[in-house]
Amino acid sequence: MPADARLTQAEAAFIATRDSLYPASVSEDGWPYIQHRGGPPGFVRVLDPDTLAWAEFAGNRQYISLDNVTADDRVALFFMDYPARRRLKLLGHLAIRDVAERPDLAEAVALGPYRARIERVAELIVAGFDWNCSQHITLRFTAAEIEAAMERRRRETALG
Repeated sequence: MPADARLTQAEAAFIATRDSLYPASVSEDGWPYIQHRGGPPGFVRVLDPDTLAWAEFAGNRQYISLDNVTADDRVALFFMDYPARRRLKLLGHLAIRDVAERPDLAEAVALGPYRARIERVAELIVAGFDWNCSQHITLRFTAAEIEAAMERRRRETALG
C-alpha cells in the first residue's frame, strides 16, 4: 500500500454507504485484536482525503481497542460490502478524542435521530488503502436489502 495514499471520491462514496467496519489493533505485548463497529449507513465520515472519523457509541464497556491505540496508534480497518462482493482495507493512525475537547469532531459524526450515546470520537489519519480481491467474499444481505428487493419484486408482480 502506498504510504502517502489519499482517499478519492470512490473510497469516500463506498465508506458513506457502510453500516459497519472492523478495526484491528495490536496490544502493547504484541497480541492482535479485532473489533466490530456499527451504526446506520454513513456513520463513518470522510472528513477530507486524509482523515475519517466515527462516533464511538456507549456499549459493552470493553475498552481494549482504546487501550491498544493509546500504546500504538497504528490500525487496520476493513469495510465490507457483501452484496457487491467488495472490501476496502485502510491502514492509518487512530486517535480517540474526548467529545468535550473536540466538539467539532462530535458534530461532524453526529447522526441525528440515532439513539446511541456518543462516548468518544475515533479519528483516523489514513496511511494507505487497498481494494481487496472479491473472489472469496460470500454474498450476504441485510434485512433492509432483502426487504427492498422483495418490495421491487412485489411491484413488478403487481404491474405484470
